[in-house]
Amino acid sequence: MFEVIEYHNGLVKCLSFETEDGQAVIGVMAPGEFEFISAGNGYFTVISGIIFIMLPSHLVWKPYKPYETIIIPTDIKYKVKCSANASFKLIYQ
Repeated sequence: MFEVIEYHNGLVKCLSFETEDGQAVIGVMAPGEFEFISAGNGYFTVISGIIFIMLPSHLVWKPYKPYETIIIPTDIKYKVKCSANASFKLIYQ
């Protein structure tokens, strides 16, 4: 079934659902900076806009453009930010 999840006072909204390969999330993000804890090993792909991501092992923000993907390791806190509305997909494996 589908589950709608809101984070950070509604500035990040996600539609989560199960697939044959695991959990998938499609999300939208308003401008801002946000912190998340990964629920599993996930492939984070930008769909629209530019999303900056900082993993705990990195000291600088790295920009990701549409169709670019980063692997988010399991059980870490990571930060994301954008300056304009953006969308993404996150596939857990």
